[in-house]
Amino acid sequence: MSIEELTALLGGWKGYTLGTVGRVEPGQHGPTLPEVHLELHPVRDHPRVCSGCGKTCRSIHDTAERWVDDLPIFDAMTRLLVHRVRVACPDCGPKVEKLDWLEPYARVTTRMARSVAQLCRVLPIKHVADYFGLNWKTVKKIDKAWLTRTLGPVDLDGVTKLAMDEFAIQKGHRYATVVIDPNCKRVLWVGRGRSREEVRPFFELLGPERCKRIVAVAMDMNAAYDLEVREHCPNAEVVYDLFHVVAKYGREVVDRVRVDEANKVKDDKPARKVIKGSRWLLLRNADNIEKEQDRIRLAELLKANRKLAAVYVLKDDLKELWFYRHVGYAKQFWDEWYGRAIRSRIDPLKRFAGKLKGYLPGILSHCRFPLNTSVLEGINNKIKVIKRMAYGYRDDAYFFLKIRQAFPGVGR
Repeated sequence: MSIEELTALLGGWKGYTLGTVGRVEPGQHGPTLPEVHLELHPVRDHPRVCSGCGKTCRSIHDTAERWVDDLPIFDAMTRLLVHRVRVACPDCGPKVEKLDWLEPYARVTTRMARSVAQLCRVLPIKHVADYFGLNWKTVKKIDKAWLTRTLGPVDLDGVTKLAMDEFAIQKGHRYATVVIDPNCKRVLWVGRGRSREEVRPFFELLGPERCKRIVAVAMDMNAAYDLEVREHCPNAEVVYDLFHVVAKYGREVVDRVRVDEANKVKDDKPARKVIKGSRWLLLRNADNIEKEQDRIRLAELLKANRKLAAVYVLKDDLKELWFYRHVGYAKQFWDEWYGRAIRSRIDPLKRFAGKLKGYLPGILSHCRFPLNTSVLEGINNKIKVIKRMAYGYRDDAYFFLKIRQAFPGVGR
């Protein structure tokens, strides 16, 4: 087998040919893993391309030695000693040549960078670094550069509907906002914070013309999101999500009534313990209670406590509002539910109903645009997994790129 055939078999380092070959075993003063060292010399008379202007150059200005990491060969890490060419470009002057297999100033080959980035999709950076024998910072830099190049700017053309939600980015009530296209489940934008000023860059990126094409935006009852959408998207209807409304009902009504009722029987410790320990039974959907024992406990609790029974029944009834597709019928159902809530004489329920009345237009919009943020809840769960894999991210830009990579969109 000739040197040219061996070079093509091992790596296909176009424009270069194999020189000396050596192997270095791990030792006290050597590498921690076995290494194969390959020397690559430029092929004489090979046409070379200027990395500045892209023109073919015949003249070589000089060469410089550079160590580059490549994919492992069998049981050993591969290190290339490349005699890197600088061409004498008539337009650009001395320039590093452009190679398909090596970026101008990279310390790893393109195929190794691709392999590192592929493994980073499923493994923590530390594990990838250990596998390839690279520094943690090197792996992160490779993956970030690869994501930036492959993902590119987000395509916002053709987007007509949005869904917005927040997720915890760090401890201490620090949040970020994610915006998706609910039609194809694609992440369009991620930014730190949840205030108007912090979500405004997305609408600036969207631009006035594309903002006019937005017809509906699903969200929770976040005033900052609401106001920003109304300012930038004049033709959009705000659609409030069932999940967040019911979650808010659970916090402000069910929990409050449960605590108040438990305090009323504080001298009766068994009864107080039953009420205090019923939180998840009251918040869960009846269909999701699988154990017969739990169903019996819930039935006995509701039979024994009128107020808890009332807020539990009204919680389930409230969900029905999101299944209507005719605004008139939905409004009629709301009026009936609101009347029952006000007549209940349960103060937390009356306060919640009064506040929810101001959000009614966004709730009724669900009849015309049956959007919800359930997709976002799934995305938020995956974001937590991505964050845990890295034990948290200090680099927001890198973290947000990882989120975009995880959700490129269905059918894209």
